[in-house]
Order: sequence, then C-alpha cells, then structure tokens
Amino acid sequence: MERIHVAVRARPLSAEDTKSTPWRISGNSILIPNYSNKFEFDRVFGEACKTEEVYRSKTKEIVTAAVRGFNGTVFAYGQTNSGKTHTMRGTANEPGVIPLAVHDLFHIIQQDVDREFLLRMSYMEIYNEDINDLLAPEHRKLQIHESTERGIYVAGLREEIVASPQQVLDLMQFGESHRHIGETNMNLYSSRSHTIFRMIIESRDRTGDDDSSNSCDAVRVSVLNLVDLAGSERAAKTGAEGVRLKEGSHINKSLMTLGTVIKKLSEGAESQGGHVPYRDSKLTRILQPALGGNANTAIICNITLAQVHADETKSSLQFASRALRVTNCAHVNEILTDAALLKRQKKEIEELREKLQGSQSEHLGKGDSQSSKHIITV
Repeated sequence: MERIHVAVRARPLSAEDTKSTPWRISGNSILIPNYSNKFEFDRVFGEACKTEEVYRSKTKEIVTAAVRGFNGTVFAYGQTNSGKTHTMRGTANEPGVIPLAVHDLFHIIQQDVDREFLLRMSYMEIYNEDINDLLAPEHRKLQIHESTERGIYVAGLREEIVASPQQVLDLMQFGESHRHIGETNMNLYSSRSHTIFRMIIESRDRTGDDDSSNSCDAVRVSVLNLVDLAGSERAAKTGAEGVRLKEGSHINKSLMTLGTVIKKLSEGAESQGGHVPYRDSKLTRILQPALGGNANTAIICNITLAQVHADETKSSLQFASRALRVTNCAHVNEILTDAALLKRQKKEIEELREKLQGSQSEHLGKGDSQSSKHIITV
C-alpha cells in the first residue's frame, strides 16, 4: 500500500499581489500567519521553481516504475489560471511534465537490453461530459467500458504505435490543435476540457534463437496517464456566459465529483464497504484505477497565492490535503500467454516434485533409523 503523493506549486505573483498576499510558504507547508490553517504536503514549490524540479520530485519515479510494469497517473489540479497547463505541457524554453516524461521513458527503455518494448499512445479530452479522441477528431462521444482483460477503457479510442519522443510530441501537438479552449476574463487561453495523455507500455523478455526454450512468454502491460484538468472557476470572476457558462458548469461538476471521490476514499469509505461515486463523472470513472486502485499516483496542485483568490486557494489546498490520505495498491501488470502459463506450471510441478522427493527421502531416513533402534532393542 502506498498513498498518493501530493505536491503544491505556487504560480508567480505580480509585485502588487506579492505585497498583499496573506499566504506564507515555510518548507513544505503553506499557512496564513496568526491563523490556525496550516497545510503540509510532500513537497511545496515556490514561485521560483522550475518544472523540471517538480517533475523530478515524483513523476520521474512513476515513469521508471511504468517501464517495469506498474500503472502510473500524474495529474495537475487547481483553479483556472493557476498554471496547470504550463506545468503539464510547458514551453519550448521550459518543457512541462509530459515532454519530460516522454523523453525519460524512451531513455530508460533504450538502456534496458534485457527486454523488448512496444509503445502506444492515445490522447483524449472530456468536454461537456463527452469523451473525444484528439488523435482522431471524428471519433466523438466515445463510451467507457470495462472487461476482465482490459479493466476500464474507452472503446474506439485510437492508439498510435510510437517509436521516438519526437513522434509522440508531434502527435500530441496534433491533438492539442483539436482541444477545446476559450477566452475568459481570467485567462486568454482557458482549457475548457480535461485532457488525458496516455502511454501504453508493453514489454517481454528479449530472447535469441538459442535460448527461446528457456524464455518466458509473459507480457507486462502498464498504462501511464498524464492528466491536465480544466480549472475550477466562478462565473462571477471569469465573466462566463452562454457556451462558456455551460462549459464551466460541466467542469465544476466533474471536479466536484473528483473532490467527493477523494473525500470518500480519504475517510476509508471503500475499505469499509461504502459507496464511492466513480460513475458520477466520466473523469473519475476513467481515473478510477488511479484513485484507491492499482497505480502509483501523484497530484500536482497548482495554486495562486494572490489575496483575491484566497477562497479558491484554500479550497484547492483542502482537496490536496484529503488526497494525502488516499492509498493505492500498485502491482506489476503481467499477462501470461498459454505458452508462458504452461512453462510456469511445469516449473511449479518440478519444484513440487523435488520437495516431495526430498520429503519422502527424509521420511524414509527416519523410518530406517527407527527400525534400527527397534532391532537393537529387541
């Protein structure tokens, strides 16, 4: 069992906001002096930190584990205009978590000479509670399914086989061009949808012709999700009307469900047999394995410490604090082919036979000893 890793990143303030902010950062804590509210996290990153520092704090570890067969999810959370997309996507001068993870992933794989890999990627958005395929824009309103073999998945989502970091980033750029964005009073390019960038990593032992009989045909299949959530917003501040107001309503509803799921899990509802409303939102349904399930998960909570956003910042920090109490149980995801299953069963049978023979030999030895004693006694 391992709990969700939670980091907080503060957006740089203007000179005027710096003078009036009520918040203070002290180590890995955020507080308002002379108030009882004090929030402590795994890491707190101040305004001067670089995205690479945020990436190395936990995401790098999750990427490394994904290569070994563990599912991983990292998502950016926070109000609109708090820096989530900058954290996840970055810029040409300061790459975000996603490009850093992609380059790291290929670098780790190239160094692993004992296994061969197949990588696939998908890119989807959840817009007004509809799932759209950003790599195949004609694929809209996709449905979520669940099966024993695949778990929870989005039916009809295109998965592209990829062979280099640049190919992945080019496909991502193509997907970004179809993402829903819009202007509000708080942000010129406000994300109007949640996006889930996904890498599916398959690997198996690398074998030559001479040792194929000794190899195992087990295949590891892990999923790495890197999620850029749309920001929670208040219509009074964003000036949202018409379409923007409808978008904001759907965004807030899905984030509210995410908050409820985190709250329920932090209180131990699932372990006690209580109901956790994963199905109330497409977002939480897709992310269900990462929330109290089979995955290594990290949350990067983006905030602004400006006085005008004090209420939203407090709400984000409360969400992040609850997430600290959620635990997952990640394990290696391995699929056995019929051949691999037979090999493992054969090996187990041989081990059992050896143990049985050893036990019989030991029993016979004791029997001979007892017979000898009996003869001597007589």
